[in-house]
Amino acid sequence: MKKDIIIPEAGESVTEADIVSWYKHDGDYVVMDDPIVELETDKASMDLTAEISGIVSISIKSGTVQVGQVIGSITESDEKPASKEPNPSQDKIATEASAPAATHNNDYAKGHPSPAAEKLLNERGLSANDIQGSGKDGRITKHDVAQASTAESVSKKPEATSKSEEPVISQAAPRSTEKQPLSRLRKTLMNRLVEAQQTTASLTTFNEIDMANVIALRKKYKDAFKEKYNTGLGFMSFFTKAVTIALEAWPVINASIDGEHVLYNNYCDIGIAVSTPKGLVVPVLRNAETLSFAEIESQIRQYAIKGQDGKLTLDDMSGGTFTITNGGTFGSMLSTPILNRPQSAILGMHNIVERPVAINGEVVIHPIMYVALTYDHRLIDGREAVQFLVMVKNLLEDPSRLLLGL
Repeated sequence: MKKDIIIPEAGESVTEADIVSWYKHDGDYVVMDDPIVELETDKASMDLTAEISGIVSISIKSGTVQVGQVIGSITESDEKPASKEPNPSQDKIATEASAPAATHNNDYAKGHPSPAAEKLLNERGLSANDIQGSGKDGRITKHDVAQASTAESVSKKPEATSKSEEPVISQAAPRSTEKQPLSRLRKTLMNRLVEAQQTTASLTTFNEIDMANVIALRKKYKDAFKEKYNTGLGFMSFFTKAVTIALEAWPVINASIDGEHVLYNNYCDIGIAVSTPKGLVVPVLRNAETLSFAEIESQIRQYAIKGQDGKLTLDDMSGGTFTITNGGTFGSMLSTPILNRPQSAILGMHNIVERPVAINGEVVIHPIMYVALTYDHRLIDGREAVQFLVMVKNLLEDPSRLLLGL
């Protein structure tokens, strides 16, 4: 029995994809449900998995392919082929990100990297042959690669020279420039950011939030929260809850322009901007106004893991009525976020810094965060944007109001 490897439908308006890398070589044996090829569409990366166990035959090794196109096949087989010497004249997979094929032996997983580990190997220029796998059946994990990379960088550190030794002036490496093609995801992101700047009347308003009470509440309950819900209590759940309450009070912030009409949404689908190795993506918390703190934290954690592993799907990122982005995780003090079209507003969080503030006539040191709301001035007036941001500020400075919905 032969099963074709077909490019699947990947959501509305997605008609083609780029082949990023094949995890298998032509003639390799693959086990059912193992990833065999990585694809990238305008919106996300995804892996195609083997629908049956058998021998892989690759007909299209790289390039752009259409939805429904056959790029290879799998000939069903319950037994792995006998080990044989590699044929030097055999075609090699052209994709640079592909890793060397695993040796066909009685323990196929041993010494073979997982898809996430394989990507990290290529990024850091390491070979799977030099790494001992700690995963199931000896499979090389992402953690194994990270450890090997750290060990190699330490081993390459030059020994300190004594004071009496003359400094050795090494010959500078030759200057070079490397050209790489833009990924489909990056090209799409570029186009959307430019479109957002050219088609909206973007304006940004700022405020500051005293995070002392949120930090105290989080510190008091984070251990109990972790023990009960098996997830950490972060700042994002506080901001998400505050935003959903403020959006209900100011529904125009949650609306969007559709031609000559305004679409008002009676639900809050909050996009959480996540930085991944391939670019910025925005998975969505659906009906966030109905979610508990634990549910928000759990979903954000799952999205972060999937984003780092390149496993976010189109369903994860479709829709959204409002977006939150947190540049503070990278140390940003202040920024003006760009709208995530067709949404009309986006909230930017930043780092928390101890600053002097006046409270009851006295100067004290408190943890302060600057926040920014970028909005489409065609739809949202300054009064509404400012009062929305003030409401978010008030809710977070008195977080007990979040539990009461006040």
